[in-house]
Amino acid sequence: MFADVIIDIQNEKLDKIFQYRIPEEIEDRLKPGMEVVVPFGKGNRQIRGYVTGISETCDYDLSKVKEIIAISEKGVEIEAKLIALAAWMKENYGGTMIQALKTVLPIKQKENAKVKKRLRLLLDHETGTRQLHYYLEKNQKARARLMAALLDDEVLEYELVTKKLNITLPVIRALEEQGVLAIESEQVFRNPVKQTREQAQPVIYTPEQKFVIESFRKDYAEEIRRTYLIHGVTGSGKTEVYMEMIRQVVEEGKQAIVLIPEIALTYQTVMRFYRRFGDRVSIMNSRLSAGERYDQMMRARAGKVDVMIGPRSALFTPFPDLGLIVIDEEHEPTYKSEQTPRYHARETAIRRAQMENASVVLGSATPSMEAMYRARRGEYVLFEMKNRSRMQSMAEVYTVDMREELKSGNRSILSRRLQELMQERLEKKEQTMLFLNRRGYSGFVSCRECGHVIKCPHCSVSLSVHRDGKMRCHYCGYEQPRVEACPECGSRHIGEFRAGTQQIEEIVKNTFPGARVLRMDMDTTRQKDAHEKILSAFANEEADILVGTQMIVKGHDFPNVTLVGVLAADLSLYTDDYRSGERTFQLLTQAVGRAGRGERRGEAVIQTYSPDHYAIQASAAQDYEAFYQEEIRYRELMGYPPAEELLALYVSCEDEELLEKACHYLKEYILMAKGRAEVQVIGPASPGIEKIKDVYRRVIYMKAAQYDILVRMKDRLEQYIEINSGFDKMRIQFDFNPM
Repeated sequence: MFADVIIDIQNEKLDKIFQYRIPEEIEDRLKPGMEVVVPFGKGNRQIRGYVTGISETCDYDLSKVKEIIAISEKGVEIEAKLIALAAWMKENYGGTMIQALKTVLPIKQKENAKVKKRLRLLLDHETGTRQLHYYLEKNQKARARLMAALLDDEVLEYELVTKKLNITLPVIRALEEQGVLAIESEQVFRNPVKQTREQAQPVIYTPEQKFVIESFRKDYAEEIRRTYLIHGVTGSGKTEVYMEMIRQVVEEGKQAIVLIPEIALTYQTVMRFYRRFGDRVSIMNSRLSAGERYDQMMRARAGKVDVMIGPRSALFTPFPDLGLIVIDEEHEPTYKSEQTPRYHARETAIRRAQMENASVVLGSATPSMEAMYRARRGEYVLFEMKNRSRMQSMAEVYTVDMREELKSGNRSILSRRLQELMQERLEKKEQTMLFLNRRGYSGFVSCRECGHVIKCPHCSVSLSVHRDGKMRCHYCGYEQPRVEACPECGSRHIGEFRAGTQQIEEIVKNTFPGARVLRMDMDTTRQKDAHEKILSAFANEEADILVGTQMIVKGHDFPNVTLVGVLAADLSLYTDDYRSGERTFQLLTQAVGRAGRGERRGEAVIQTYSPDHYAIQASAAQDYEAFYQEEIRYRELMGYPPAEELLALYVSCEDEELLEKACHYLKEYILMAKGRAEVQVIGPASPGIEKIKDVYRRVIYMKAAQYDILVRMKDRLEQYIEINSGFDKMRIQFDFNPM
């Protein structure tokens, strides 16, 4: 028998399958997915690799085929399913098999396991008492002390014996040899969820919730596995629906993965799940220690966990019998990986579910254009939940035109309407959230008088200011000198938007001296558990006002928040990205949805320089349908996803001249290789930032109607790059439908 083995080396040239003979003694035990030790290279140095397949035939000269040395004892056994998933990711997103394996097998070395030891008395009470007298007669005080303790308690914790009774290991060993006691040990798994279980309140579902739960239950019982999209307004009780679906799946002996976008979300979400499922829930996030992560994987594999909650990496939890994957807030850009392979958790989850006969549930108050487009075409099952779970009315939203504020003499970042409402909340002992829309902080230039934004004449995205005083388009490379006066109205009040959470915190403290203010941004959440501390303090009403970036508007539920202020709503409208309208609509709708989730009606203030933009108007009206119709027309007109597919080819190199030459050859090859296929090629242009740490960067975009066309183009490009040594000095990455 022969094994296909991929060598665990960070070397692109070794990204291929090697065949090894399987020794007879391990033939029965060896399975795809296992880690093995093999001889490699001329010196036959011992190296680790993964078995990706087993066959009876060999593709090489038998006399040259080496033999596997052993199954790696240190290796975490991995499922063949995950290796197959890695192969799919390599094919669909580019990169090497090693990179794909490193993504789906996040932990490879064993951490030292935590072991709990106990001492158990082996004698009956009468014999034990005789033994105690014997030790006392012989003046063996330590042995007598231990014997007396064991007669009181048949099982003692090892640490208690050594630390509290001050008994040394030789004494314990002596009693073990005499057959008086046994040392028992069991592996203890570190569980990052630190909380006692509370009794869950019985849930009363709304008719909309019942309909979704019942439809899912019926499909699941009939062995129908689908992808479902739940489009539910903020506060419609999507989490309750997920939990009921998970309960149904878990009762059948299967497991569930729940993906959530950011660490900030985990605390509240985990506690809701923990109250329902107890310690059968675990979490995965980047702030866990290697030991904690390893233990979570072991617990999942051993069947001691039913539900794993975490960001996109939790998608690769090695559950033995996966039944359901839930992706909450599916529109979030964090579900797209920034490292090769640049996979999207949504597509990858659907693929994993197909391979393991599981269902997928996507949920959002503002579904991504991609998800809604597919649901409308019948690829996903669409459920709509249009009412809040406790039938509270949606927040009343006021749009404030900041151009008018400036004309009337208010130069503060807080509009008069917002200041009045904040003062009202402080008097009523209610809470306020102020959200600073920092997305797209690349410094677009706008007029403070008329709101006009300087855009690229070729790409319908804003121009960004660079340090050399020029304004550039990051899509096509168009540039022009920086303008000093507004081309629309001639005003000299023109400039880049600059404001941070710290400045806003100071302004709020100066405007409302008595208010208790908390700030939540990247700076205040660096320490472990910092998110939880800030959110808990706010939930416990230890502060009146919470100032923060987008991490405060996601999924949190604070019943006493009755006012949300959105500062600089249009910052994200003018990023140099075709998704800027979608991002803005999603952020604002999510932000407005934080208000009035308790008994009292909420209010929200959106401050903007572009009150007429469809994304701002639709979010103020909480009207997803109006936004979708407008946005999809624009995407179809411009040929952007989801109407068409987009592939970005990122090329970087320290030598700018060499980079230009390489991009020229790549573009020529693409134009030749596409043949009759309908592929539009754009670029090369500089992506966002042209140079990072003295490395120059370029991007070539390819657009096509079908994803498969672009996958074939990627395959051909990979072959072209491999056979031409000129690309050795380059770093080349593929990114499908880049975010």
